[in-house]
Amino acid sequence: MLKEFKDFLMKGNLLEIAVGLILALAFKAVVDSLVADILTPIVAAVFGQPDFSSLVLDIGDGKITYGVFLNAVISFVIIGFVLFLVVKAYNQMVGMARRKGETEETEEDSAEVILLREIRDQLASRP
Repeated sequence: MLKEFKDFLMKGNLLEIAVGLILALAFKAVVDSLVADILTPIVAAVFGQPDFSSLVLDIGDGKITYGVFLNAVISFVIIGFVLFLVVKAYNQMVGMARRKGETEETEEDSAEVILLREIRDQLASRP
């Protein structure tokens, strides 16, 4: 059982997940700083208050702090948009790398492959 646990810990996927988690935590700090240091002053300039946490609905003795919820929704939307941009850029880079790989493969085609393509094209052009 100890050997199985060791094998589980040493798998490459677990290491990749750990690295991804650490990067995600660092990315969260960057996004938090973006929200707190850049976007919050813009919100304060437009709406007259730096954030919405002071918005409260009093019902009897209870308080509904819907402003905190609004802050969380705004942060979620910003994080989602930034992640969308990161994934979109990654997909474009992967697509460019694939297209480059395909062109390199076609440049290295042998004379036989080129001849077979010409024969195929001639047969396809026949009525």
